[in-house]
Amino acid sequence: MSNSLSKLKTIETPHSGYHWDGSSRRFFEGWYYRITLPIHGQSFAFMYSIEDPRGGQPYSGGAAQILGPKDSYLCRTFPNVNKFWADRESLGFGHWGKTDLQIKPQYLEPQVFDSRVEEGYQATATLNQGYLHDPGSGSHCFWQYEIKPVYGWGNSEEIQKSTAGMLSFLPVFEPGWQILMAHGLATGWIDWNGQLYEFKDAPAYSEKNWGGAFPQKWFWINCNCFQGESDLALTAGGGKRGVLWWMESVAMICLHYRGKFYEFVPWNSQVSWTIQPWGSWKMQARNSQFEVELIGTTNSPGTYVRTPTEKGMAFCCRDTTHGELRLQLRELLGGNVEKNGKQRSRIILEAQSSLSGLEVGGGPWDEVWQTKQF
Repeated sequence: MSNSLSKLKTIETPHSGYHWDGSSRRFFEGWYYRITLPIHGQSFAFMYSIEDPRGGQPYSGGAAQILGPKDSYLCRTFPNVNKFWADRESLGFGHWGKTDLQIKPQYLEPQVFDSRVEEGYQATATLNQGYLHDPGSGSHCFWQYEIKPVYGWGNSEEIQKSTAGMLSFLPVFEPGWQILMAHGLATGWIDWNGQLYEFKDAPAYSEKNWGGAFPQKWFWINCNCFQGESDLALTAGGGKRGVLWWMESVAMICLHYRGKFYEFVPWNSQVSWTIQPWGSWKMQARNSQFEVELIGTTNSPGTYVRTPTEKGMAFCCRDTTHGELRLQLRELLGGNVEKNGKQRSRIILEAQSSLSGLEVGGGPWDEVWQTKQF
């Protein structure tokens, strides 16, 4: 690790480092950084990926995508895997496109990157910086912002957790998935096609996935910008994943609220969902102490983005960052059940947002995906 990058290291979640083992098997690793700008009512999602980094394979290469204001979209590919770098010990990676530098790709001080790398990006736990330009459309985006992590993944004062549990340290479940930072505060600027967005302490989020197998079908809900609740971050999702030689459908709902982590995952909770092909996401979960309900909706058509597949990057994921979301968290109370047969409970939290991330991916999505309600 370079001295410059080591200075940026913070208390990080598991799986923050790069996972590729150097082999020639099919492999991808992808990162997702998002900031939400409530003053502008907009959001920027940066999606970075590398496939078959050994090079010389049919799908070897990298990409950077941005889902910008009003779900607009920008994408550039970086075919040369030798211009990609990533740190195995901590969160740090980047890909150089046009540059006059003749050194091995590595983390650069932001001012050096800005002056020497004409196209590319670099990101760490505390920085996201880059420049993309599409010569076909003339679209471009410059960005540079610093991040102050608030919540990783787990209770604030405890060792941070693996999103997929202890078994995620073994290549049993693929792809792996890790929320790197459930909530942080971003300060900096983004130039989107000449329009400058400057921000201070904007809600920020990051996650990653990796592996040699590719998800077949999934859904996802994310929000850390709720009306009147600055200390609340939610991520939920589910999908069909490979486990050794079979497929299983799993889902989770997790939130950080006022310093506490509420975790509803398959090994400690019941989770159910009803997901439309597009437009409606409903989830419920219950464990021994709490229950939670989410309702996400959108009238937006969304935007298709590329995701790694067995046959390379493909438009098989539909997203919006302008979803409506309602959340209710309840504490279960002991004693007699209510007349309707449900366990008595009290509401801890009710929140809503119009800047939620909503997504469906893979397929097929020709009918409702519903599980049995508990």
